[in-house]
Amino acid sequence: MNFVVIISDTLRRDHLGCYGNEWISTPHIDGFAAESLLFENAYCGSFPTVPHRRDVLTGRFTASYTPWAPLSADEVVLPDVLRERGYVSMMVCDCPHILENGYHYDRGFDGFEWIRGQETDRWRTAPEAPPDPCDPAKLRNPEGMRRRHRRNVAWRRYESDTFVARTMTEACRWLERNRRRERFLLYVDTFDPHEPWDAPQWYVDMYDPGYEGEAVDYPQYAPTDFLTAEELRHARALYAAEVTLVDRWVGRLLEKVGDLGLLDDTMVLFTTDHGFLHGEHGIIGKSLISPERFAYVPLYEEVNHIPLIVHFPGADAGVRRAVVQPMDFMPTVVELACATMPETVHGRSFAGVLRGEGDEHREFAVSSPYIGGESAPATVTSGRWSAVFWSAPREGEGIVDRAVDGLAKAQSAAEERHDALFDLRADPGQEEDVAAGHPDVMAELRARLVAFWREVGADADAVRRWEEPQEAH
Repeated sequence: MNFVVIISDTLRRDHLGCYGNEWISTPHIDGFAAESLLFENAYCGSFPTVPHRRDVLTGRFTASYTPWAPLSADEVVLPDVLRERGYVSMMVCDCPHILENGYHYDRGFDGFEWIRGQETDRWRTAPEAPPDPCDPAKLRNPEGMRRRHRRNVAWRRYESDTFVARTMTEACRWLERNRRRERFLLYVDTFDPHEPWDAPQWYVDMYDPGYEGEAVDYPQYAPTDFLTAEELRHARALYAAEVTLVDRWVGRLLEKVGDLGLLDDTMVLFTTDHGFLHGEHGIIGKSLISPERFAYVPLYEEVNHIPLIVHFPGADAGVRRAVVQPMDFMPTVVELACATMPETVHGRSFAGVLRGEGDEHREFAVSSPYIGGESAPATVTSGRWSAVFWSAPREGEGIVDRAVDGLAKAQSAAEERHDALFDLRADPGQEEDVAAGHPDVMAELRARLVAFWREVGADADAVRRWEEPQEAH
């Protein structure tokens, strides 16, 4: 069996038609889902971008032992494991954070193609001072964006010049050149629809035609009161435009797999690392980042509940309700490839679910940034319940965190950190904390969380910071 893994960064599950969205155009991904296995209960693991990729490539819950960091030289990675079975492996990637500055997540792949220019990539040096699309006070790191991303995209002329288009085009070319390989792994990783949201204007006009205000395409991660209602609406339109752009070009790759006659012996997995808040819970972003602070916020459903769509040769299309997380991808591929399962993995293969042998996998999901940070929120999702547990603040000096954008930031504790419980059946928008009314549920889910940290070998001192409830501050 061959494997094609496609990751689209920061793609909200509820912005795809196959997951119920009715206002954003995603016909290609929807069509793929209609002929594949659509997972209803896939959740983040290690958060955000770089820890997620580490989960995918190592099969480990990496937030239990490392923050956003380069890939360690001694970690066992998927392409190395598959090599023993004669697989050739290729990475095609425009996500800068796993390749820039010595992060080396290409390790183990037989080949890799880095599509240059996204976000923080130090690629081009001209034009000297590209303009901002809005008041720079509304942007995260506006000077860095001018020196990097805005310079890198100044030369664009056509839709085919966009990052996702270049990435999917190169992946298609690789398939054309390697379609007769006996066994292959193609890993395709696009940073879109992550901000900056700069899809061609005709895509933006699909969702907010006639808008003449400022385009806040790389907003501060903050409470939304720094934006007008019109600016926030337009930010949502900018993101929706990126989602549709991703759909168009991921569709090209999916079509190419079919055109080359590969679907009978190739598993195709499409997913993301996490979502994004567009005003839900009063926040835009997925944490709090401004010149003054960096702090995590709870991983609400909009961020935590992710899409996962898998074409599995021979399987009838349909919905799967098994709880699955990114650390499960690697052991699943290893089992299906009949390779030797590394002893280091934390994840569990869900190959049986793909084969239709059952529809159960995990009893609950744990999603979290690095647990050794200043004060981290872990979300435990189990059936109707979503519980947020905060670790106690660290003693002594805080840590420098590079999460979200790879830039060094002093991490601070969230001002309103307290454990919370949400009933997803009665309150899918997670607007009412019902922890006080269900102490037994909170105690059970906390016990599961602490046991999970110990199961994956988390540092004992870090685990102790999760054992006691965190009350409102």
